[in-house]
Amino acid sequence: MARFVLAACVIVAGPAFASDAGVSPRERILLDTGWRFHAGDPEGVDAALDYDVRPEIDRSTDGQDADTRPEAAATIDADARRVLKPWILPTGNAFIRDPAQRHTRPPGHPGGDHPFVQAGFDDSGWQAVTVPHDWAVAGPFIEEGPYGGMGRLPSWGVGWYRRTLDIPAADAGRSIFLDLDGAMSYATVWLNGKLVGGWPYGYNAWRVDLTPHVEFGGSNQLAIRLDNPPDSARWYPGGGLYRNVWLTTTVPVHVAHWGSFVTTPEVSEDAATIRLQVVVDNDGDRDARVTVASAIHALEADGKPAGQAVAQIAPAELQVAAGASATADGSVVLAEPRLWGPPPTQAPHRYAAVTTVRRDGRIVDRYETRFGIRALRFDPDEGVIVNGERIPLKGVNNHHDLGALGAAFNRRAAERQLEILREMGANAIRMAHNPPDPQLLELTDRMGFLVVDEIFDVWERKKTPLDFHLVFPDWHEPDLRAMLRRDRNHPSVILWSVGNEVGEQYTNEEGAAIGRRLHRIVREEDPTRPTTASMNWAKPDMPFPAAFDVINLNYQGEGIRQDPEFEGTDRIRTPPQYDAFHAAFPDKATMGSETASALSSRGVYLFPVSKQVSAPVRDGRGGDSRIRQVSAYELHAVDFGSTADKVFASLDRHPYVAGEFVWTGFDYLGEPTPYYDSRSSYSGIIDLAGFPKDRFYLYQSRWRPDLPMAHVLPHWTWPGREGEVTPVHVFTSGDEAELFVNGVSQGRKKKAPFEYRLRWDDVVYQPGELRVQVYRDGRPWAEATVHTAGDAEALEAMPDRAAIRNDGRDLSFVTVRVLDAEGRPAPTADDRIRFRVEGPGELVATDNGDPTDMTPFPSHERAAFSGKALAIVRAVPGRTGTVVVHAEADGLQSASARIGLDAEGDER
Repeated sequence: MARFVLAACVIVAGPAFASDAGVSPRERILLDTGWRFHAGDPEGVDAALDYDVRPEIDRSTDGQDADTRPEAAATIDADARRVLKPWILPTGNAFIRDPAQRHTRPPGHPGGDHPFVQAGFDDSGWQAVTVPHDWAVAGPFIEEGPYGGMGRLPSWGVGWYRRTLDIPAADAGRSIFLDLDGAMSYATVWLNGKLVGGWPYGYNAWRVDLTPHVEFGGSNQLAIRLDNPPDSARWYPGGGLYRNVWLTTTVPVHVAHWGSFVTTPEVSEDAATIRLQVVVDNDGDRDARVTVASAIHALEADGKPAGQAVAQIAPAELQVAAGASATADGSVVLAEPRLWGPPPTQAPHRYAAVTTVRRDGRIVDRYETRFGIRALRFDPDEGVIVNGERIPLKGVNNHHDLGALGAAFNRRAAERQLEILREMGANAIRMAHNPPDPQLLELTDRMGFLVVDEIFDVWERKKTPLDFHLVFPDWHEPDLRAMLRRDRNHPSVILWSVGNEVGEQYTNEEGAAIGRRLHRIVREEDPTRPTTASMNWAKPDMPFPAAFDVINLNYQGEGIRQDPEFEGTDRIRTPPQYDAFHAAFPDKATMGSETASALSSRGVYLFPVSKQVSAPVRDGRGGDSRIRQVSAYELHAVDFGSTADKVFASLDRHPYVAGEFVWTGFDYLGEPTPYYDSRSSYSGIIDLAGFPKDRFYLYQSRWRPDLPMAHVLPHWTWPGREGEVTPVHVFTSGDEAELFVNGVSQGRKKKAPFEYRLRWDDVVYQPGELRVQVYRDGRPWAEATVHTAGDAEALEAMPDRAAIRNDGRDLSFVTVRVLDAEGRPAPTADDRIRFRVEGPGELVATDNGDPTDMTPFPSHERAAFSGKALAIVRAVPGRTGTVVVHAEADGLQSASARIGLDAEGDER
């Protein structure tokens, strides 16, 4: 049985620790301001700056079933015209293991005569933007046509970014790098009219070396062209420089890009062995002899060092040839380590290794590597074992957009999502289906979430006509190695996923061979974590699952399309597979990498209510295509999926399964199954605005069993339904409950085996009060009450935090509720709310969680949906004082929320 053990780290900017040199010779500058943006190429370019020739699109795949079988790549004439591909491919050479497979750059600088890359070009008429920037999220939404899968936002097309870099003469002789955490997509970089390089895959982080083209002591013109294809994704990809961009400067002898790797091969409460591997690059023209030494520091919860170093790794002498690299290996035993582990039973303690590189006794580089010490094991019968404790995976899948903020990453928005998931009881995240922003992994490290880090949604077979199957043959090795080197030191990452529902599941040995190739690459970069690929079709007797260490099943555990109505169809139909895979691979752990894919609209209840525990969505059966909403009774799922109730029962019947990752934690832009005329998905446990749906409490009742809680649905404001049957369901961590309508008992019910909700399906609606008294082991445990609301009378505004930083990045999320005269929520209110910000702040976006709402996100007006709306506010950078957010609606009492501003910093 394989055993996988490691620690983790993340590279951060700037010196955080005292040193004998005073100032770090490495500098990392965030390039967030000073950018100009222009959409589209000027006339006359005529595809001369394209990365490659693309296939012609003869049909749209928008709205097809998510589990449609991927197709073979289209044949194109790669020699049809000149493209930039030969000049871009060498950017990935550092991540190609075999020197013979690396790319030779042709001479010249294509595009160098383009006016947009020239210093003399007047870009004053271009839009001034701050990076991260998503060029499409402001809309407007595209309300007609086949654009639902990509979120009905115009994310495709060409975009240009320009910025000047003032690099002092004193930096002459230093190495200058441009580091991008992600750019969507097919990026090409020019500096001073010289083509530097680029990277096609929009989700990866990458670097180009600016040094040969820098004019030291002067202004340098940086230009970046992006070319985001249409029909390139099954969800909203965003567009633009949507993650951070950095300028990194070092002396020529320095720690390589993502050049450190920490492992902890032996871990106990008494001691841990820390091994640190550091790669040193020599960009100079002379050989260098250097000394590499590292100190280990404990970190506080806020990421700051906790006192002096707790251990030292002995210095190592290295000879680094000019233009080459060398590796220093060292280790130390740390007594009584503070272990990293997931709350609530463990704590996410972290450390930092501060590596100092000296040449001739002088410090030439200092490099900080954050990591955690923890023992990790995957057991075929117990699942995931962290520090000797079995941790059932209570996970969700998340796409990368942040709702109304689009794809532009914001640390606070991501932190808010994790806080909401933590409140529900989640302890794990699967990054669907691409490398995340590195800041997200910093958050999961700090908060103690377990992470499945995923690289590809497609390999060589396509799901959409212009997705990244087009670059997989050339770029799978650079892309995979880049992700591994960037992320392999994070303690939160427990598993590498190299593919999601890839078409190569269908190609037998040919597809398995690609899987084995990717598995080998992972092993070469990180021998401490297992590999997997998520399977919605491959079966135990096929070669595909044998290529990986862990069995990840998408929907197959519960079974796919087993209802009688799917008999005779050509769609995937699979009986439950957990037992079959466990029998075929008794030495491999198994988990549900995608479970459920249940569908609902927050606060919308449709009748009649299904008697089934899990059913597909159809008109009159949980769905209404006229209003494009799905019932919030939480009894319906996508055709190939299941409800939470059905998944819970399957997991309880198969205790060896490591746990689940629900599809999805949050609604996301695009892929709005079953209504592709909408803007966003219905599968989230939490809606696009961050408001929990009823399903949130069903998961909370299971994932936080010791929390006394009860949740009643539906709301109890139904004018016109008097005398009609209106079923009442209760989600609770108790095991028994009694329901009362206006004080009259509707009966006391107890959960049966494999039953996860309590149902009173014959309740007749009458206005008044619903009250449930919950018991556990025969004793009172929790209670909940729902009242009939009167007419809407007032608004209530509640910020998620009373104060935010004044850096222009921190955000306040202000929830606005519509209330009746007694202060009770008005659950069906749809009043149009106007937002106004007073003081040193600005309104970034608004939302309401309604997947059908096509109001642009920057709008200062937003209709309430099921009685709620959201305003997202930030400070004007550098200002102090108080921001007041006003919410107003015709005929309703207005409300306001006060948010203080301060200059306090946070963990980097």
